[in-house]
Amino acid sequence: MVSGSMSSGYCSLEEDIEDYFFTAKENLSRKNAKDQYVQPEEKKPDIQQLRQKIETFNNMVQNGLVMKMAEDGTYTGFIKVHLQLNRPVTVSDTSQEPPIFTKQEALSNKAKEKLTSLKVPLDAVKQLHISSITTVTEVIRGLLQKFQVVDDPLKFALFRKMQRDGQVLFQKLALTEHPLHVRLLAGPDSDVLSFILKENEIAEVQWDAFTVPELQNFLLILEKEEREKVQHVQKKYVDFRRHLQEVLHDTKKN
Repeated sequence: MVSGSMSSGYCSLEEDIEDYFFTAKENLSRKNAKDQYVQPEEKKPDIQQLRQKIETFNNMVQNGLVMKMAEDGTYTGFIKVHLQLNRPVTVSDTSQEPPIFTKQEALSNKAKEKLTSLKVPLDAVKQLHISSITTVTEVIRGLLQKFQVVDDPLKFALFRKMQRDGQVLFQKLALTEHPLHVRLLAGPDSDVLSFILKENEIAEVQWDAFTVPELQNFLLILEKEEREKVQHVQKKYVDFRRHLQEVLHDTKKN
């Protein structure tokens, strides 16, 4: 069953503060994890330099969402992610516990969960509180968890949207990059840089991650969109033909 609506997912400051910390708490407790990422092209700033960068950032913030630095050099802050998904997503019954995002567990839980395909509105936004060691992979997993999405995280990618010389540019972030560090370097202005969650490009989609029902559902949606497009084009030319006939008729009368 395909539904055409879904909650926008915008998270305001009035919401339960726990919503913001689902990533930051987990990451601050695993600072020395083996997959910790180190910027390959930029020398890691010392504590004093980092403190100055954060102070400069906070002085520019106008919505109160400042970054806070810990004694060990890690820091926490907020990012907003815009969801721009063209394909529908599979969500679990919201009355169930949030799914665990491994492919094997997600597939084994499908028999127990009520799953629904939904299309996320293009204006959906989620605000997250994360740490400086939160990776892109963890941001994607966290977003899917908050929306109860059971699709494989590898189907999605996080992009940075930038304005340069009057042009809008999109750059895909590596899975090991740290979005909060990217936000810190760019400053708080969302017109300069914003984060976008999109599907992986067609050439990079790992089709093995989709189940047969999901693929069949995509075909049904594409067929529906194709029929609607054909009907729209046919109506356009029917209206145009009628208008021409009316003009010709009026011309003959005169």
